[in-house]
Amino acid sequence: MALMLEALARSKTNMLISGGTGSGKTTLLNILSGYIPASERIVTIEDAAELQLQQPHVIRLETRPANIEGKGEINPRALVRNALRMRPDRIVMGEVRGGESVDMLQAMNTGHEGSMTTIHANNPRDAISRLENMISMSGINLPHSTCRQQIASAITVIVEANRLSDGRRKITSIQEITGMEGDVLTMQEIFSFRQTGVDAEGNVTGYFKASGVRPKFADSLLAQGIPLPDALFDPTHHYQ
Repeated sequence: MALMLEALARSKTNMLISGGTGSGKTTLLNILSGYIPASERIVTIEDAAELQLQQPHVIRLETRPANIEGKGEINPRALVRNALRMRPDRIVMGEVRGGESVDMLQAMNTGHEGSMTTIHANNPRDAISRLENMISMSGINLPHSTCRQQIASAITVIVEANRLSDGRRKITSIQEITGMEGDVLTMQEIFSFRQTGVDAEGNVTGYFKASGVRPKFADSLLAQGIPLPDALFDPTHHYQ
């Protein structure tokens, strides 16, 4: 799973990290951003400076609340629009919470491949629904099918992070968005964590396994010189 996530980060694949509060979304975003090549120009957009990118060419943008007179506010939408004028190779957004999701999806669709962001959601399907709701919060009245079309063309992979009952954080699902069938957005799971129980000390037991589906993005990775071995997607292998 780590090998595949590294390959996705290096190959400029748009990723969305979803999970609940305290599930390690920002930590995971930090780790994935570490695989971005040092030669790239990165713009980060955050409410509070949590990301710690080690690359030499990073531009950090932070939102600013309004002052006591209600003036001077800088919201995420304004930062995303300004980031597009800075000619970034990638945009890394701390979290999408509202109308800025439209601008982020537009950026992913218009040549800013490799962009990453996080979203509060309980599962990958829920993350899609939340993104749809956020698009409506932007004041743009788009049909649901158009919203889903935007999401399907912008995002390739959704990584689900979860905090288990014993306090450990795990990646519980990696899913690929494969496109649209009518008005329905289609997804396929590539890796997942299967919980088998809880031991005497309260620790969650389980294993990671591949679903056996070879993802569509494997061919584009191969074209970029980052091949993924077929054994990676063998569903008979269980990983602790």
